[in-house]
Amino acid sequence: MGRDQRVRGLDGNRAIMPFIMRGKAESVVLFEQVIDLERTLPWLAERDATLFQLCLFAIARTLHDHPRLNRYVRGRRHYQRDEVTLSFALKPSMDTSAPLSVVKTRVAADEDFEGFVARVRERVERGRDGERSTSDREASVFTKLPRPIIELGVRALHALVALGLAPAVFTAGDPMYASVFAANLGSVGLDAAWHHLYEHGDCPIFVTLGKVQKLPIVVGDAVEARRAVRLRYTYDERIEDGLYAGRALSVLEGRLADPAAWLDRGDGSQLSK
Repeated sequence: MGRDQRVRGLDGNRAIMPFIMRGKAESVVLFEQVIDLERTLPWLAERDATLFQLCLFAIARTLHDHPRLNRYVRGRRHYQRDEVTLSFALKPSMDTSAPLSVVKTRVAADEDFEGFVARVRERVERGRDGERSTSDREASVFTKLPRPIIELGVRALHALVALGLAPAVFTAGDPMYASVFAANLGSVGLDAAWHHLYEHGDCPIFVTLGKVQKLPIVVGDAVEARRAVRLRYTYDERIEDGLYAGRALSVLEGRLADPAAWLDRGDGSQLSK
């Protein structure tokens, strides 16, 4: 966060938004996509990769290609994030009593899909073996303090963040300081949900991935029941306008619906934006 740059030269309507809409809760825009997976699932099966892994990778690369979505609001000002970071939750087992662990990871612009899958798979396996993330360990220690001290500490952190004075050590491992937070609800048999944004942190986009199911898809002049998945987005409108966001989502949809056309011909960076 310390290297992120303040965005200057914004038009008046964009610059005034954080003063009119002071928090994420009143700045939310909701959006839904249905992705046709008839080409995607066989491609993933050949590579022993999961839909969620592809989704995370495609989101990261789309943010690299559309950097104005990789911004956030802090202290009524807009900032450009200097790297793409993803946060996502995982459960070490399907036991309802198993603790939820949250992972935060940086995705470089030149990382390939195979390397990303291997890295995410390794982190998930470590979580299943009982290894806790940095944020999990910090939260475990912090919540043992008396409640008034926790309240005072959180307020102090938020004040320092708003002023741009918070040491990076306090936010570097926090999953709410990220480009996007993603949740794979399909892994527990649920459809996608519109998730709230957290006032804590600076993450402006929350994405949920639902279960794979037969959904009506328009194919030519007909409607067919095809294997598909629903994605739902919760988005802080203050960071960028709908046209730019809509074009990025169209690119993301194409990458998820036909990964071969994107990744098998190279790095995919030349897709139309």
